Amino acid sequence: MDIILDICDTYAFDYAYAKAFPVHLPSNVTLDAATRDHFSTLSSLARDNAHRQYFSLFMITWIFGILTYFMFASLSYVFIFDHDTLKHPKYLKNQVWLEIKLTLESLPQMAILTAPWFLAEVRGYSKLYMDPKEYGLWYMFAQFPLFIMFTDCFIYLIHRGLHHPLVYKRLHKPHHKWIVPTPYASHAFHPLDGYAQSLPYHIFPFIFPLHKISYIALFTFINIWTILIHDGEFIANNPLINGAACHTIHHLYFNHNYGQFTTLWDRLGASYRKPEQELFEKEKKMSVEMWKKEVKEMEKVQKEVEGDADDRQYLSEAQAKKTI
Repeated sequence: MDIILDICDTYAFDYAYAKAFPVHLPSNVTLDAATRDHFSTLSSLARDNAHRQYFSLFMITWIFGILTYFMFASLSYVFIFDHDTLKHPKYLKNQVWLEIKLTLESLPQMAILTAPWFLAEVRGYSKLYMDPKEYGLWYMFAQFPLFIMFTDCFIYLIHRGLHHPLVYKRLHKPHHKWIVPTPYASHAFHPLDGYAQSLPYHIFPFIFPLHKISYIALFTFINIWTILIHDGEFIANNPLINGAACHTIHHLYFNHNYGQFTTLWDRLGASYRKPEQELFEKEKKMSVEMWKKEVKEMEKVQKEVEGDADDRQYLSEAQAKKTI
């Protein structure tokens, strides 16, 4: 993250901090044009000031989250997401707006909690490194599956823990408001929920070496992957990958497929549910018969998990009221 911070300091933050916290010179000092330009980027808060670094990293995390979310969720919604899903009986009234609203409320709070991890990295407490030869070229390849295995395991445990009755209604239920999610639901979490599930990503480079460029690439990949597993496009029924089909099962039936990248931990934890073959056949997937089948089972599980009260307002119900 120090690479990103250095770029942002050079092209934006140096000027902003110099303006907000300028270096004050004696009034009798006269500067030439070149020196004045130099002082225009100097601040009483130096680049290595911890408070400045924390605030800068918070802003980077928040802005990066917003840009990544809107860019890739919008691309997915326009070009990948099947808009026939909007006719599903469990699609909510104003759902996309509600998903975006919760995301925009949660992202700054998640950024506040995440920035200390980035600050610790920038100040040299992690095992992030830059020279590929430091751990050997073999590790440049090995770090990727190691990262996936580590984070997939602990996200599974955290995610499953968030479904515990003492925690679910307080933290995780807001994300399960979306029974049939759109790509905009990808980051629509309670902030503590989203932060908890991100912890394995941040803990990893404090335990294992991780190349700095790889870290940036993986952080970007994670955000895009989170969008992809909410896009409702079921490309292949791969038994190893926890893709959109598996995650759709999780949103529909609550107690299955907690994994993030693979189905390994769900299989070991006896929580794996293989997506039905019908989900990979568009005509059957979007049929009224399939939806009725999903809704019948979903409502049974929902009562077990959430009780009889359902505070969701479904679009189909709102449309029905208009016709009465």
